[in-house]
Amino acid sequence: MNTSPFAKRINRRQMLRGVGVALALPMLEAMIPVFTRRVWGATTDAKAPRRMLAICNNLGILPDHFFPSLAGSNYDLSPYLQELAEHRSDFTVLSGVSHPGVDGSHSSDVSYLTAAPHPGGGGFRNSISLDQLIAEKIGNLTRFPSLTLGVNAKEGRRSLSWTDAGVLIPCEDKASDVYKQLFLQGSEEEIDRQMRKLHLGESIMDTVADQSRALHRRLGSSDRERMDQYTTAVREVEKRMVKAREWERLPKPTPSMEMPKDPESPTDYMEKTRLMYQMARLAFETDSTRSITLLLDSNNSPTINVKGTDISDGYHNLSHHGKSEKKLQQLTAIDRRHMQLLSQLLTDLKNSTEGDATMLNNTMVLFGSNFGDANKHTTDNMPILLAGGGFKHGKHLAFDRDQNYPLPNLFVSMLQDMGIEADRFASSTGTMTGLDVA
Repeated sequence: MNTSPFAKRINRRQMLRGVGVALALPMLEAMIPVFTRRVWGATTDAKAPRRMLAICNNLGILPDHFFPSLAGSNYDLSPYLQELAEHRSDFTVLSGVSHPGVDGSHSSDVSYLTAAPHPGGGGFRNSISLDQLIAEKIGNLTRFPSLTLGVNAKEGRRSLSWTDAGVLIPCEDKASDVYKQLFLQGSEEEIDRQMRKLHLGESIMDTVADQSRALHRRLGSSDRERMDQYTTAVREVEKRMVKAREWERLPKPTPSMEMPKDPESPTDYMEKTRLMYQMARLAFETDSTRSITLLLDSNNSPTINVKGTDISDGYHNLSHHGKSEKKLQQLTAIDRRHMQLLSQLLTDLKNSTEGDATMLNNTMVLFGSNFGDANKHTTDNMPILLAGGGFKHGKHLAFDRDQNYPLPNLFVSMLQDMGIEADRFASSTGTMTGLDVA
């Protein structure tokens, strides 16, 4: 058995709840991998890794308060971007961008990282998300190929992460559960039990695959296509289960903070968001993964708590403000709090050094929404901000608000920043115009 800390591994829980649910294999709940730690900088000659955190608020933000009025590097900070003023040189704001063909109103969040067109249409089949493509290419270098996180995410229904077979990977919604997966070591007996379940799970997967092949011969063409998707997912689980065994007896990393206490109510949406940002940072610090998504499921959130503001209506109802001054004031307070939490995340990443650079220098943070204007349910002119990574920032890249520039071009640039050879993603036409490498 190869026990190298650089061996390929799997996020066992994630694959259970993603592919596993689709495969109706509850036995795979045992698939929770352990993690190891790699220290960068003074203790190793290895180059610090590149990483990505992609965040989507599926009810958007008020566009008039987000987008700057001027393009280029001398733009005036918009009211919301003023909350990020100390990081001005660390991010690029985009306007006039969208995913070609992606409509579908509230359904459009499932295409945020895939750019798969017409998500609200009958027969829609999603494609691989940006984070999962990254996981496929470099996921073998870390314990988790990826992490799929959510705040108030509707379990099994909403996610930013999709496999290449178009299967949803459900979100982990509790910060404490993320912490446990990353850092809490089981007893020797628990590890042995886990290993036995992995062996048993592989036997089950072999049986499922054999039965699927036998059934395939008796199906029509449309059902055969569905079965092909199914068996592709089965084979993927088989491969990852084999790799999971290689990590079972390796120690988990030591975190820099204690296990968080989960808020008791979905109304504590902002606190849950803050904790998920912390979990993402810890996962990056310990090199447990290099690809994380976070869905802020505002559409599934009630009347939320925002310190210093009396929020009197549910988040979704507020998004349909109809230019009501009372609703707009509450939405503005919510949006500003989002930007403040993002600012704190960027500060934390900048305060963590890796050799002669900061963690933010090596980590791309994508923040935005599938909605350009939630009040109108429009999916063009998406609010997008990219911070960190190996790019020259400090600019507002302003594209045509009527004939939008393809956002998948940004994804190609992000893949290349991760060290992944790519010249296309979904409906892209190349790399991102105006986004220069540092």
